[in-house]
Amino acid sequence: MFEKIISPTWKVRSFGLLKIPLIFIVSPKVLTLNSEECKIKIPLNRITRNHAHCMYFGALSIGADLAGGLLAMEAFGKHPINFLFKDINGQFLKRCESDAIFYCQQGADIKSAVEEALQSKERVHIPLDITVYAPDTLGDEPCAKFRLTLSIKVKNKI
Repeated sequence: MFEKIISPTWKVRSFGLLKIPLIFIVSPKVLTLNSEECKIKIPLNRITRNHAHCMYFGALSIGADLAGGLLAMEAFGKHPINFLFKDINGQFLKRCESDAIFYCQQGADIKSAVEEALQSKERVHIPLDITVYAPDTLGDEPCAKFRLTLSIKVKNKI
């Protein structure tokens, strides 16, 4: 019953407050989260900007982590899966001088990887592409692109 009442944004911020404070500090907002895609917004403010008044690359990395991680958690459903990001590659194309939108649309790929992990009981790696937009200043032009390798494995029962 409470699942429908509690917004995804509130869940993410609560998780951040309790487990990973840096997530809480950047004030993410979940714009879209379903089985196919995830969109996260991180505001450009005093905490998330650098000395040049554009989004700090650390804040950009947190947004990319969230967009891929939330989509992965959505794909896991009730399956007992452990996951981490194995590596990260970022391309910074333009200065992000307004609120940033992080977009990942690989839900189907993650679901396939989950099925593979469940069948093989082995660790599975899948690259996730996250594109970052600053619509207020750049419109539809991306300001950054990230590739994170998601590493998943079925939890060991103790």
